[in-house]
Amino acid sequence: MSSNKIVVIDYGMGNLHSVASALEHVAPTAEVVISADPEVVRSADRVIFPGVGAIRDCVAAIRDTGVDAVVAEFIASGKPLLAICVGMQALLEHSEENQGVSCLGLLEGKVRFFGAKLHDATGLHLKVPHMGWNQVQQQSAHPLWQGIEQGSRFYFVHSFYVERESVSSHAIAASCDYSKEFVAALSKDNVFAVQFHPEKSHTAGLQLLRNFSEWDLNHNSVETI
Repeated sequence: MSSNKIVVIDYGMGNLHSVASALEHVAPTAEVVISADPEVVRSADRVIFPGVGAIRDCVAAIRDTGVDAVVAEFIASGKPLLAICVGMQALLEHSEENQGVSCLGLLEGKVRFFGAKLHDATGLHLKVPHMGWNQVQQQSAHPLWQGIEQGSRFYFVHSFYVERESVSSHAIAASCDYSKEFVAALSKDNVFAVQFHPEKSHTAGLQLLRNFSEWDLNHNSVETI
């Protein structure tokens, strides 16, 4: 069996241990490591790029620790990377949070504020942040959706969203609706990025993490181990 070292990048802004625990549960034979050491990241077979909190603080921590260069290098290596929540937003070009923040620009897309006066189709007021379970609509076939039914519910916690119009349609792996349709997942080559928290999303989330732990880019399908 080939090695499977999964590194969860630690730059001080993520649910690191919950992600690592979920990975250990779904991939018991994998080596799961939490680290920001560039050499440790380079040695990984797969990387998870998490993030929580304000984007300004998140991007500042990423740049202060040199994680921006490490992530860019890992993406260029062609090995699988999964970005979660603010980690997903940090990969994009710009966020309007905190009066506007330039992000890493490694993926196309812009992040917008939901707004203060949201309503659903029936006129019911919707709270911001968008917090809790919501249905995710898969927009394209992808190995990370294997075994996950269309319309499965995932757990979200966010006040800012990836604007659908700012992203090329072929990069949208999934969408979600919360007063407006927004991007729930992005896919480009060896990168898969999600707005929701798979580690908090029970069966569907664990299946996605399991799929990521087995993602074989050479065959563009989940590897059978």
